[in-house]
Amino acid sequence: MVTLVNIREDVDEILPGVVADRRYLHENPELGFQEFNTAKFVAERLEALGVEDIRTGINITGVTGLVRGTADGPGKDRVVLARADMDALPILEENNVEYRSKNDGVMHACGHDAHTAMLLGVARVLMDRRDTFAGTVKLLFQPSEEAGDGGALGMVEQRVLENPHVDACFGLHVASRLPTGTIAVMDGPKSAAADEFEITVQGRGGHGAYPHACVDPVVIGAHIVTALQSLVSREVDPLDRAVVSTCAFKAGEAFNVIPDTAMLGGTVRTFSGETRDRLDTRIHELATGIAESMGGSVSIRYRRGYPSVVNDPAMSDIVRDAARAVVGEEGLEEGKPGMGAEDFSYFALERPSCFFNVGTGNPDKDSEWSHHHPRFDVDEDGMAHGIATMATALTMFLGQEG
Repeated sequence: MVTLVNIREDVDEILPGVVADRRYLHENPELGFQEFNTAKFVAERLEALGVEDIRTGINITGVTGLVRGTADGPGKDRVVLARADMDALPILEENNVEYRSKNDGVMHACGHDAHTAMLLGVARVLMDRRDTFAGTVKLLFQPSEEAGDGGALGMVEQRVLENPHVDACFGLHVASRLPTGTIAVMDGPKSAAADEFEITVQGRGGHGAYPHACVDPVVIGAHIVTALQSLVSREVDPLDRAVVSTCAFKAGEAFNVIPDTAMLGGTVRTFSGETRDRLDTRIHELATGIAESMGGSVSIRYRRGYPSVVNDPAMSDIVRDAARAVVGEEGLEEGKPGMGAEDFSYFALERPSCFFNVGTGNPDKDSEWSHHHPRFDVDEDGMAHGIATMATALTMFLGQEG
């Protein structure tokens, strides 16, 4: 069985086209669930490449297609999925580049334009080398990773992992914090579960000169904010990781009026399901207890967001081997868990998966700005390493015995 262990020459040959695709997408960004032009562009590219069974409109704008290997081997009945997200962010771009966003106030500030272009590059490489692997690669282009409930869950609910049945999933994300030429891979929890809370404190307003006649929701809210800081420091195992951040506190408009209500809002980030459940419960208990003890009351809205992305060790080992073949041992880094959220987690909940990072940070190309910054950009040379690593990992999975 021949696998794509060394395909850098193939990728280098197609890279100018991948760069052109990425720049077109960067110039024409679309927000989550509005990626109609992007989806059309992707579907047309896949059709031109000869990709089979192209399906569109999955969870509004999602697209899938199949690349079937023609070789004979142990993976002939296997299906492996590769995912790219397509949506942009509501950010006004500040880059002075020829491919600057033409849609003011909308920008690819997280690299999803690169992800989409890279997966199209993977499709081209695999289509050109179908005779070197057995089995099927399912290409998945996902809407709305950034917004709301995300696009991944809806695609899973619409059975995108079936017909044909997917056995494993792989995804990647460019990283400006990593130097170009590096691939970062890790086992286990990679990104945090992301939840949010909104606490409305009900007091009794009145004149600021007569606080004794009021129930001050600002003071109650301040006590709640302070108490929430003890949850991680005193109720979470120090060997676990969690964040509780109150990021919004809104109350009143006049300097001499005690308002009736105050609103607190924030985020909770966890890796452990047990810790996630505990913090949910304790935020409700703390806020309710403090408010009632001070003569007020609270209403609480707690929304659970994306689960944690958990990498399967066996799938991560495949990506490590693929990365070694592409960037060498010196270019392979051990990834670190982060408190950001990523809805690839919904695929990883259903199938053995690996989500890895591709370095695109280069000070000479001004591509070290953080993600979601209006100056964010990618070193496009790094896309070659991502394409080669992904294509190699996909075919390595298909080439496994058993």
